[in-house]
Parts: sequence; C-alpha cells; structure tokens
Amino acid sequence: MAEPPPYDIEFYEDELGASPVYDWIAKELAPSLRRAIGVAMGEVLQYMGAGVCQTEMGKPLGDGLFEFRLRHDYDEIMGRRRPLYRRVYPRERVLLRVFFHPFGNKMLLLVGGYDKRRFPGPRRQQKEIAIARRRLEEWKARRN
Repeated sequence: MAEPPPYDIEFYEDELGASPVYDWIAKELAPSLRRAIGVAMGEVLQYMGAGVCQTEMGKPLGDGLFEFRLRHDYDEIMGRRRPLYRRVYPRERVLLRVFFHPFGNKMLLLVGGYDKRRFPGPRRQQKEIAIARRRLEEWKARRN
C-alpha cells in the first residue's frame, strides 16, 4: 500500500464561503485540463509541497506565495510516476498556473489559478498574482 501524501490541499474560501479556485477548476477548465491539474496536484504537489520549487514545476513568488506550474498533460504526469504507463488520451498543450501557500507542516492552501495558454500576457499574470496575494492576506487576517 502506498504512503499517503504528506500534504493536504485546501481551497481558499472567501468570507461568503465561495471557493474561486475550486470553481475555476470545476467550472471553467475543459475536462482534459481538469484531469491534468487534478492528477498533478495529487501526484506531484501533495507529495512535494513548496519543494516543487526545486523543479521546473514551481516558483517562489515571495511573502509565502508559491506558483505551481503545470506544462504536462495527464498522460505525461502519469508516465513520470509509473514508467510502464501508456498514453490513453491525445496529446494536449497544457499551461496552467496554481498559486498556493504552505501552512503548517501538512496543508497547502490554493489561493489562485489561471490558464496561461488562454491568457498568455504578462499583465494577466501579474493581475492573477495580485488576486492570489489579496486572497492570502485576507485569509491570514481572518485567522487572527
């Protein structure tokens, strides 16, 4: 039996209980992208946490905010973890970003995300990072 991942993923909720990151994944992403980000979070992010920044899949953004960069589709991710895995789905270009904050020793709080393939410009990226920072600050303020 495989060891459970060391990190739990939590979705940021605003003061009204809405979860914009969950809604983005569940309602805005195409099924193939949902499948890719789901397996990437379960097979990579939950095992590596902020350590993902030691790979091409992560980047520290400062002040406790980190970026999880997904450039691989479902089959590529599964093939990394299981060498004998064979492609099931047609190859697809993936360029997703998820912003997260490690909290304590066991939790990763997802505070933002977007599809960089759909919105490739640097202005959009800075806007999404600013939104993630604002959500993180709000979450921290509510905890105090």
